[in-house]
Amino acid sequence: MQSGLRGMRPVEPSALRSTLGFACNQGFVFSLFYLGPNRALDAGPVLFERADLFATLAFMVLSFALLRAAAPRARDALLSRALLWCYALLLVVGSALPVLVGPAPGTVLAEGLLVGASAGLMLAAWGRAFGRRPSERCLPEVFVSSALAAAVCLAFWALPWEGAPLALKLLALGSAFALKGLAPFSEEGARQSCKGGSAPSPITFGDLVATKEQRVETARLSRKMLTGTVLFGLAAGFMETFSSEPGMASNPAIGATLLVLVLFCTAALQLMAGDARASQDGRGAQSPLDGVYRLAVLVMMAGFLFVPVLGSFGVTGEAVVLAGYLGLISVLISLFLLMAKLTGQDAAAAFAGGFAALYLGEMAGIVLGNVIESLEPAGEAPYAVAAFAGLAALYAYLFLFTERDFGALSVIVRDADRFDDACRVISSEHGLSKRESEILPLALRGRTGERIAGELFISKSTVDTHLRRIYAKTGTHGRQELIDLGERTVRRLGGK
Repeated sequence: MQSGLRGMRPVEPSALRSTLGFACNQGFVFSLFYLGPNRALDAGPVLFERADLFATLAFMVLSFALLRAAAPRARDALLSRALLWCYALLLVVGSALPVLVGPAPGTVLAEGLLVGASAGLMLAAWGRAFGRRPSERCLPEVFVSSALAAAVCLAFWALPWEGAPLALKLLALGSAFALKGLAPFSEEGARQSCKGGSAPSPITFGDLVATKEQRVETARLSRKMLTGTVLFGLAAGFMETFSSEPGMASNPAIGATLLVLVLFCTAALQLMAGDARASQDGRGAQSPLDGVYRLAVLVMMAGFLFVPVLGSFGVTGEAVVLAGYLGLISVLISLFLLMAKLTGQDAAAAFAGGFAALYLGEMAGIVLGNVIESLEPAGEAPYAVAAFAGLAALYAYLFLFTERDFGALSVIVRDADRFDDACRVISSEHGLSKRESEILPLALRGRTGERIAGELFISKSTVDTHLRRIYAKTGTHGRQELIDLGERTVRRLGGK
């Protein structure tokens, strides 16, 4: 991304809040999925391994489907401030059920319902919160949050106290606290004026800089990305049935996984910064995510290839695969945010669609992995499962969402980012104030005065006053002339 990561900037309170809050969310998920036991259900002649994870993922997918199908007003209600604390409390209570009630089939289902539905809605709320922020700021935050979450989980896992990982369940409260302060905006409220009337369809940045061919290409890349996401989830689900036996820790080498994940996120941030500097200096048009995507898949494939070898060194191959998969999730989160920005959809809906694809693939992998293990020729099933998982990940990387697709996406994102650059140039050249600079991009996107007031939590009369000052400073006489100025600035930045 041409405008991303352009040097170190002062840390804003909202950036710190979102980074720490999302780290709490990720830390809770890591502890829930990977720091507990492998709970299996007795399905007749075989045991269905990782039944707890399967149930949780199933209810998360159902919550994502509900969000995708809901009307904007209903979606806003589901992601409202009032319900965030409810979801956090359900996450804490649901994750504590195995300790409070004990292992039982009913406990697995109840935990899946309470935790899965709430975790899905919290994740979508984080998508909406990140969707409000400039991509060059929120993308690094995702990787920093994942590294912090992994480091905290590793520290608690290493404590000699047996119940230490249980304390990580309280991280859900930190996630809700941060989200409540960030106040994800209301999509329906933004569409309605203060008088209840319908606002006209906004002119998005895509209308300003994207060609019809680019919009078609964006839709094609979105479909390919989701298909590849399903296969990556399938590969991870395969390995979930391979990493341990029923009753054991779900991931015996989770310490190695978390350590590798911290190292991966550190390397990813360095790659993103390096690629952004190269793009800024005119030495390439590579997206900052290109190298990170390649690195995540490389880590996964290294784990698959060395499954029989790494065990002798005390680090199992599946631990490395899981680290690569968790790193890949951070890449996918960034992609979901970028696709939401490019298509103009609610980032919460983009998160819901993307993670539904990922988790459906993971659920299928868990089922197929259990089937393979039930049919095992003695002792050979683990390697058969690893082989299937590796082939799925390799196929997704080579033939579905490839590096060429990343290159195509980076061009579209770079063009879209020119809109943000154009806003900064106009603000600088015409001496706009801080508040006027905040209103300018909303005005260029066709927002009504009522909608701008609602998004910035100011009165409509204040918005009208700032708009008049913007027109006066830029020498324009109304919204259309201001949009024309934006178009000319975008073309100038693009060398057209």
